[in-house]
Amino acid sequence: MTEVMDRLADLNARYRAMSTAEIIGHAAHDAFAGRLAVVSSFGAESAVLLHLVASVDPGLPVLFLDTHKLFGETVRYRSRLQHHLGLEDVRVIGPRKRDVDARDPQGTLSMHDPDACCALRKSEPLARALAGFACWATGRKRHQTAFRKDLEILEFDGGHYKLNPLAAWTRADVAAYAAAHNLPAHPLVRQGYHSIGCMPCTSKVVDAADARSGRWAGQAKIECGIHTPKTGDKS
Repeated sequence: MTEVMDRLADLNARYRAMSTAEIIGHAAHDAFAGRLAVVSSFGAESAVLLHLVASVDPGLPVLFLDTHKLFGETVRYRSRLQHHLGLEDVRVIGPRKRDVDARDPQGTLSMHDPDACCALRKSEPLARALAGFACWATGRKRHQTAFRKDLEILEFDGGHYKLNPLAAWTRADVAAYAAAHNLPAHPLVRQGYHSIGCMPCTSKVVDAADARSGRWAGQAKIECGIHTPKTGDKS
């Protein structure tokens, strides 16, 4: 673990002095060459990170979690954005049928145990898909929740390094970049959905100051589980 922590300190020091595109480029072609994947929900703000990724290397693997509970708009947006940006290696991953049949045969698990549903449909499929990768990139940002306010650019979650190249970006930064590059917006954003996950657990924003207030609204739950801290992860 000492070696990991030393590497984190060294790379974070480098990355704080780099532009976002430079961070992605260094991680993809130097620090984790051939072993970096990008994980994207193709949600409300995903176009920005994906545009940056495409500008650095359109062949980088992009993992898209299809939980089979997504909005139809998200599935169609994924196809549209992939084509628009020229992403060459988008991999659709999801839960195994035998697992769903055994643990959520009626498709109602999210209603009484959302943590178990997220484990079945997100955490476990992602863990399988990340086998063989040393690092995965996310679109998380410090401003999004109190849970993320101390987010580092690079973390270690106990099994993989985790790159957060947009950690320091504000909502205004994201909006300005999207406008400058004429990026297509997720169709649900204009309807008041500012953070978009699975249909059963996503509603329109209930607090204008909190873009994620429509996720698991009225519950203590704030994360799906794929970003739950593990050994060595300070997020």
